[in-house]
Amino acid sequence: MSSSRTSTILTVAAVTVLSGLVAYAVYFDYKRRHDTEFRKKLRKEKKKVTKQTKQAEAESQAASLVSAAEVKATILKIQEEELPVSPDEKEAYFLMQVQVGEQMAQRGPAFYLPAAAAFFRALRVYPSPVEFIMMVQSTLPAPIFKIFMELVNAEVSAPSSEKQREGSRDEETSPTRTSYYEHFPPRRMNVTIHAGPPQGNQAAKKILVAERDFEPGEVIYKEQPVVVALDKDLEGKGTHCSYCFRAIEGGKAIHPKHDKLGSVYCSEDCRYMAELGWQNILFGLDPVLPPELDNGMSELTVEQRNKAQEPFTHHMKTKTKQANLLAARFVAKQIAHEAVKLQQNKPKALVDELRRMSDNDAYNIGDHIERLRFVEGQVSQDEVKMLAAVLGSALPGIEQSVTDERHATLVGKMAYNAIGVTPNGGRDDRPVSSDRPEDVERTRTPLGTSRQVGSGIYVISSYLAHSCDPNTAPTFPDGTNELHLVATRSIKKGDELTMAWVDVSTGADEDPGMARRRRRIELARGWRFKCECPRCLKETMDEMEKEADLGVKGDESKVEAFMRHEKLPGEGMGPD
Repeated sequence: MSSSRTSTILTVAAVTVLSGLVAYAVYFDYKRRHDTEFRKKLRKEKKKVTKQTKQAEAESQAASLVSAAEVKATILKIQEEELPVSPDEKEAYFLMQVQVGEQMAQRGPAFYLPAAAAFFRALRVYPSPVEFIMMVQSTLPAPIFKIFMELVNAEVSAPSSEKQREGSRDEETSPTRTSYYEHFPPRRMNVTIHAGPPQGNQAAKKILVAERDFEPGEVIYKEQPVVVALDKDLEGKGTHCSYCFRAIEGGKAIHPKHDKLGSVYCSEDCRYMAELGWQNILFGLDPVLPPELDNGMSELTVEQRNKAQEPFTHHMKTKTKQANLLAARFVAKQIAHEAVKLQQNKPKALVDELRRMSDNDAYNIGDHIERLRFVEGQVSQDEVKMLAAVLGSALPGIEQSVTDERHATLVGKMAYNAIGVTPNGGRDDRPVSSDRPEDVERTRTPLGTSRQVGSGIYVISSYLAHSCDPNTAPTFPDGTNELHLVATRSIKKGDELTMAWVDVSTGADEDPGMARRRRRIELARGWRFKCECPRCLKETMDEMEKEADLGVKGDESKVEAFMRHEKLPGEGMGPD
């Protein structure tokens, strides 16, 4: 009865609206044909619309006349400018730039680039970048917003001049940049980050150092991952939690309300954290913004989101490696963290997560990831377009922040830094990859990628260098993806902490020479470097083996250009 009545009410409402539209159409046609004053008014309105259309076309043309070279030159000029330090100075700077931008915008198309540059300067000191981008999108004329987003996208790829590399670019010497490693890792983790020894003509790596003595078997720290990806053969089977990787007993899996990936969870807490972090933005249909900001937008975008998610989900399931899914989830989580800043009552779970990462709330997950090393990421233009479509359907405008180059770098960071999760020693039933040996996806795990149930990004543990004779090992004793770093031998304060990125044991069918060759090939293929740890060097000298070319020279991993001169605790400005 209730359902029938609801249907009747909706039908009547639809008919009423439709009838009103038909009646208005009839009235309009009658007035157009018989009322002289009405026809004059129509002609006047037509001229007005034509004038506005021509003006809009002129504005659009003016925006398109801004060349890539002008955008690049503007970025380099802005990067050389000093940024304010104190909160009061930042607020005054922000308000001044917004005012300048508004004034420039009113002066016509010739001033669109200076206007966009002013708003870009304001963005640099605003604490919530995504929030500010959303605000200017709704207030700026479309041509200015287009130039503004070109400046945002160009900043990451803009090369630094030698003068900037020497420190004139204040971004590298500002309190935020120089003090980062004073707050990260948090002191409770018992470790700090320092510059490692020089590597010939290559930049020195950052390394993780013990801040106190540890005995064998002692837990140095525990770390939660930033983003995770359950292995593809387990995702959707209902056997493991897609968030924490815990094994799920038959029939006890919790399914999200909306989901295209087939994810399940072991608890409501895990479901909530996944949806809050990335699941809803990428594969769900619930509102992304809080109710006070959503204003009914989520209801209007359901169809568009569904349409964008279908091909993206299929691509993630069938065409990509786990690094690509980790990268997409990281982008979504970044957006989620920015969206949380808009809420009056911020979800405690995400606030606590940021506080676990460093001793200063000023840093977000982007600050942590941008400092990590990377290899070349494998990502297609179609994948970037599909991800942009998914994000744009959830939050219109945000898709402009996803570019081919930026996303390829992010995928490369996921591929280089992902750690394999092996609860209780891992598993024996992981399917063998059909890829060529050099194309097989690898993660850092001393038990071998073949034993993992999934992988994750651990921002502190990413600084653990590889050694074939490591002094620590990542373990997962709780049956989840929480990493416990355990000392494998006595460690003194000031010692560098290392772990094995591959299986460094000698198999039953291997002699020491074969085992060394196998692990060095894995390291070269997965992380693009020749291992020259003490164990490898000793074994090479002992056997006097003439080694074939591994396909790499030295260490080919990189850091982003704008992070190469960041100051480390107790050090000068490091090259890497």
